[in-house]
Amino acid sequence: MVVEHTLLSLIFVETENIRYMLNKGDLAADFSALDQNGKLINLSELRGKRVVLYFYPKDDTPGCTKEACNLRDNYNELIDRGFVVIGISPDDEKSHNKFADKYKLPFSLIPDPTLAIIKAYGAWGKKNMYGKEYEGLLRTTFLINEEGVIDEVIKKVKTDDHTNQILKFYSN
Repeated sequence: MVVEHTLLSLIFVETENIRYMLNKGDLAADFSALDQNGKLINLSELRGKRVVLYFYPKDDTPGCTKEACNLRDNYNELIDRGFVVIGISPDDEKSHNKFADKYKLPFSLIPDPTLAIIKAYGAWGKKNMYGKEYEGLLRTTFLINEEGVIDEVIKKVKTDDHTNQILKFYSN
C-alpha cells in the first residue's frame, strides 16, 4: 500500500507505515511552507546556499530552547559561512511566534502540525521513555549543501553545542 502526502509542493511516499529517514547523499525533500511570520520558504529556492534544517520536538522546552539559543548565539557565524537556518516542529504558527519573540530567534521556524515535512525527512518515529514506547519527533538536523544534497544527518544532537557539531563537519 502506497500513500501520497502533500504540503504545497512536498510529496513523499509512506509504504505500509514504514518511514525511512533521509540519509547522507540523498537529495533533500523539497517543500514550500510558511514560517512563523507568514514568509513562504521554498527549499528549492535556497540552492546555492548551505541549509541547516533542524527538527525539534516542542517550542519553549528546555532542550529545544538550548538548541535554538545556541544557533541564535552563533547565527552570524553560520550566515558568514553561507548557511541558512530553518527549524521545524509540530507546533503551530502562534507557538512559533511566541518562541521566536521570547528568545529573539533570527531564523525561520516552520510549523508542521500535519507532520508532512517531518515525516518526509523521516524525523518521526518510535521513541522510548522510561520503558514506554511511543511515536514522536526524533531530534535530527540535516545539513544540506548548495546543490540540495544532504551532506550529513546529525541524529545525536548536542543541544547546547549544536553549532559546533555543524561547523565541525565542514572543517574537515
